[in-house]
Amino acid sequence: MNGVRALAAIAGLAGSAAAVAQTSGVTLYGNIDQYLNYMHSDSGATVKSLEDGAWLRSRIGLRGVEDLGGGLAAKFQIEGGFSDDTGASADATRFWDRQSWVGLGGAYGEVRLGRQNGPIQTRGGYVDFTARTLGSMINNFGVPSRYDNDLSYISPRWAGFQFEGHAALPETAGNDQFIYQGAFDYARESFRVGYMFIRALPPDGAPVDEDMKYDNVYFNWMYGNGTVYFAFVRSNNSTATAVSNNAGTIVSNVGGLNAGTNPDLHNFYNIWQISADYKLTPMLRIGALWGEIDDRSGRERGASGGSIGAYYDLSKRTMLLALIDTLRNDTNGGWRPAGSAGLKTTFTAPEDINGRTINGVQFGVVHRF
Repeated sequence: MNGVRALAAIAGLAGSAAAVAQTSGVTLYGNIDQYLNYMHSDSGATVKSLEDGAWLRSRIGLRGVEDLGGGLAAKFQIEGGFSDDTGASADATRFWDRQSWVGLGGAYGEVRLGRQNGPIQTRGGYVDFTARTLGSMINNFGVPSRYDNDLSYISPRWAGFQFEGHAALPETAGNDQFIYQGAFDYARESFRVGYMFIRALPPDGAPVDEDMKYDNVYFNWMYGNGTVYFAFVRSNNSTATAVSNNAGTIVSNVGGLNAGTNPDLHNFYNIWQISADYKLTPMLRIGALWGEIDDRSGRERGASGGSIGAYYDLSKRTMLLALIDTLRNDTNGGWRPAGSAGLKTTFTAPEDINGRTINGVQFGVVHRF
């Protein structure tokens, strides 16, 4: 009965959106991303599953624009993720878990207020040929995506330059645990270079007085039918759990604050990657990458790995993908492969992860509407 009610609610939402879209510029959109996943650990354990979100986490959303005149426009976007293979919401505590913001835009840029994607999330296409999703070592480390109570400014592109800044408020009296994000990007016809960062501040007097930091620089060279990508990340946002030595994040990638209590804030990782892609035909693109997670604390909790992949556009909205990937943990490294969404079926025993090599093969389809 709950499933029937949910289906009716979505159908009603779509119908209302379609009616409103004719007069006020509201659009219903989304995508469905499903893939078959096979992974093998050299411990002997295997994973065979149908997963959601190799390339784009399945989602549904509404976005709209109202022309206010004089070059000014009001905008909004609400977006919720879900697992198409099960029908479950990505976040059981809220439906619009991905984005929920309102803003104003004009000739001098755009201001947004609410839960929204940060620059590190939106610029994945500049990081590697996978758009920093399944098969990416930087993605395996973990990518800060979005935070609540976020105020942002996105500039226009002036002479090739663009700036984006965010400040997420803690909204608790006396609490100064702000999360700051920013990005600087310069693009020309044949190359792009940029820097993105995040700082999650601990409270005053915290026993571990260290920001959670994530710094990412990237460079793209666009040549003919392909692109070469170089990317480097430095971050301390990794910690151990009962699952593995690197299964946890100190500050959640999709919300939360830096409590200033985790000593792993002192342990940094350098992650580098080089990759390239090439369009064999207007519909078929192939690519490859190799990268390394270097544990700078000397605990041997790093890893190396890479992938090769192919993406075939059946149409403007439907794409097939195929990937072969490997992740080789150092002696104490506890990293696992991940896609645009975390794997619902994955290795959960430390002996299958820590110090292990994990190889995978994936085939999938992505449809956008």
